[in-house]
Amino acid sequence: MNKSVSVKVYHGYGHTQNLVVYGHVFKRRAKTKQVYSNNLFVNIVHLLKLFVLKPYPFITVRLKFLAQAIENKTEADGFFKFEWKAESDVAAGWHQVTVEAIDEQGNVLNSGEGKIYVPHITQYAFISDVDDTVMISHSATIGRRLRELFIKNPHTRKTFPYAANHYQLLAISNTEINQPNPFFYVSSSEWNLYDYLLETFKYNKLPDGAFLLNTLKRWKDLIKTGKTGHEGKLLRVTRILDAFPNQKFVFFGDNSQQDPHIYSMIAEKYPDNIKAVYIRNIRPEKEVETKELLQKIENQNVHTCLYKNSEEAIEHSKSIGLIH
Repeated sequence: MNKSVSVKVYHGYGHTQNLVVYGHVFKRRAKTKQVYSNNLFVNIVHLLKLFVLKPYPFITVRLKFLAQAIENKTEADGFFKFEWKAESDVAAGWHQVTVEAIDEQGNVLNSGEGKIYVPHITQYAFISDVDDTVMISHSATIGRRLRELFIKNPHTRKTFPYAANHYQLLAISNTEINQPNPFFYVSSSEWNLYDYLLETFKYNKLPDGAFLLNTLKRWKDLIKTGKTGHEGKLLRVTRILDAFPNQKFVFFGDNSQQDPHIYSMIAEKYPDNIKAVYIRNIRPEKEVETKELLQKIENQNVHTCLYKNSEEAIEHSKSIGLIH
């Protein structure tokens, strides 16, 4: 194994007919074992290391899943995506996958392990934004966003009060406790922050789920963290809807950036697939504009809720039968 080459595999998702998994291959990246410290310097060093990396472009990658093996190539930034159909039915739950990076001579340089989530046949699935919907991030102000990132670690990052309670209730709503509803977390944060977000969500007891993040950034682009094109998020969300055409979806976002616009466009295209849209009112000055967009969504016979506190959102979920 080439110790300097590493393969990072992110949580994937799908069902027998359509399985998806993403990842990156790196020629080199800084060792980044997280230390949960209150020391500002320790947190800054750890965060910077997440952006010190050298992707491995256009290298062959081989996915191994059950008895299947599929080959692909990484993109210019080392990113890879596998989308495939399973040879036999895949049971609901988490499944192991392995991805190998292979040189031109066919030698395995290194490999990475990952997991794919196949949801049970449940009534609902949930797609949630992360920054300023679940986690307090101050996304609209780059200085405050960087301050949150730099001075906090995954165990000291704050989530909104009762947000985790709400999501936990939704995860087991209208289903069996051992067959939770699936959650997809779609964020403008970069893939660099994948492990950071995973640990933050686990520590704050948010439901396990698949993360879909933004293009990898290098350390010199750190100042632009969390900035993504409107289209990037729209594309990631529509891919999930296309992968699960028989599922009813509930969306969570906030009005600090583009979520109300994105969700109103999706509601127009997929009105029958959406049960409700929740928008956290982070920017009161955008309230009128947000309400107009939510009215457009309501016109598609989709429930909406503009809320400031998660307790309000929980009450709304009870009123429309999402939570009993």
